[in-house]
Amino acid sequence: MAPALQITLVALIFLLLKPTCCSSSNILVVPVDGSHWVNMKVILQELHSRGHNITVLRSSKSWYIPSTSTFYTAVNVSMLEDESDKNFYSKMLQDVFECRNLLTFIRTLRQQHLLMKKLARGNKIMARAAALMLDDPVFIKKMQDVHFDLMLTDPALNLGVLLGSYLKLPMVYNVRWINVGEGHFSIAPSPVSYVPVPGSELNDNMGFQDRIKNMLHYLYNAVTLHFIINPYYSDLLQRHFPPGTDLLSLQQRADIWLIRTDFVFEFPRPTMPNVVYIGGFQAQRAKHLPTELEDFMQSSGDHGVVVMSLGTFVHGLPRDTTEAIAAAFAELPQKVVWRFTGERPSSLGNNTLLVDWMPQNDLLGHPKTRAFVAHGGTNGMYEAIYHGVPVLGLPLLFDQFDNVERLKVRGAARMLEAGFLKKENFLEALKDVLSNPSYRRNIQLLSQLHRNRPMSPMDTAIFWIEYVIRNKGAAHLQSVGSTLPWYIYYSLDVALVLMTIIVAFMWTAVFTCRLICCRRFSRKMKEE
Repeated sequence: MAPALQITLVALIFLLLKPTCCSSSNILVVPVDGSHWVNMKVILQELHSRGHNITVLRSSKSWYIPSTSTFYTAVNVSMLEDESDKNFYSKMLQDVFECRNLLTFIRTLRQQHLLMKKLARGNKIMARAAALMLDDPVFIKKMQDVHFDLMLTDPALNLGVLLGSYLKLPMVYNVRWINVGEGHFSIAPSPVSYVPVPGSELNDNMGFQDRIKNMLHYLYNAVTLHFIINPYYSDLLQRHFPPGTDLLSLQQRADIWLIRTDFVFEFPRPTMPNVVYIGGFQAQRAKHLPTELEDFMQSSGDHGVVVMSLGTFVHGLPRDTTEAIAAAFAELPQKVVWRFTGERPSSLGNNTLLVDWMPQNDLLGHPKTRAFVAHGGTNGMYEAIYHGVPVLGLPLLFDQFDNVERLKVRGAARMLEAGFLKKENFLEALKDVLSNPSYRRNIQLLSQLHRNRPMSPMDTAIFWIEYVIRNKGAAHLQSVGSTLPWYIYYSLDVALVLMTIIVAFMWTAVFTCRLICCRRFSRKMKEE
């Protein structure tokens, strides 16, 4: 081979192997625990594989975020988990069950009130934790000395928003929930005439009564945000940020919002240039199952397997409910894999395998899986969509009722009230999902639409994270609308001026007409 050709080939290989201009960037991450950490971890592993250095702020009492890892460096800080416990969600579940006894119109508002009380308590703790952090010069100096290139945070809790803004870092959100609702409601126009407010359990085809309900949810959330949550941060913002700064204005300064949504699942709605959709990014091709679990799946024959999981937090289903579920499973010809913790149900059949943990994505992607009994968490719903598995939803808390409603509207799921579950209605609903081909057909159509895109959700997320690093922000994608006072945003000042002009014109016209008529009448009287 000629020397010149050898040099050319070496140079080409070097260029191909050369890392991108944002490789080895320093990324500061403030996650949220629980199921939120499950999807954040997937992004962090991908970023690490591309050469980025990751620092994760975690609570020393974190439930799911390890203190040591092969793909990030952990820094312990005070966070919400320091004053909470896992039983919090089981206690809240009992309160929600009581709410479900109320009339349909009232119960969602009562549930919203219950949730807002918990959110207010959480924000009070978070504001205190943020103050401890920003008031600590040693900690702040440590963060500044690293020279981070980016803040990646889940704004469901505001610690990352406050710290990233204080450090003046470009910011990317891995977001579904923020403040008192879904992320769109903080960044994009959200007409309540057809965009259902989170917690309302409505779809985008609303009648008059539904629109009243939706508006009440919207107003309740707005009052909670501005008069309950924001005041917790006012002292902190006055001490560490320019005058006039409030929590909402800080949140809206994020460069990119990676929203965990796909419109095969979410209802169509207005959006913004700096909103990027990565719904289902954590779902992936199924991997091989452990040998024992694979043998159990294969033993199901042509009947297949039902998979059941109620998420990472809740362990507080009433005993009679779990007994009813176990008895219903025992009558199925299918095998069942059930993620279950607690006392073993006495009515459990030989066809049901209880596990403390399951590779949920891999089970849903297994060819033997016929149905998914789920609580309606976002991660599970997107995994069901990705693998085309119909769902029987037992929503328990938070957004789960809305999530199952979205699949139900599309004919890909049925929903039952977990608090009123009996063996008979559970068995009837599950048999319907298993035997009615429309559920599988509809969710497989959603799966086809979800996969039919030019770039995978994960690659999309990584591209935009690195885009912000390369360009040191994405201010050109931010709308000026988020900085406008509310009366200017809604053009109320323009409407007031126009109405004043119209009223003045009408008053002048009426006055002129009256004056002319009076003069003519007076002249006529004199002539007579």
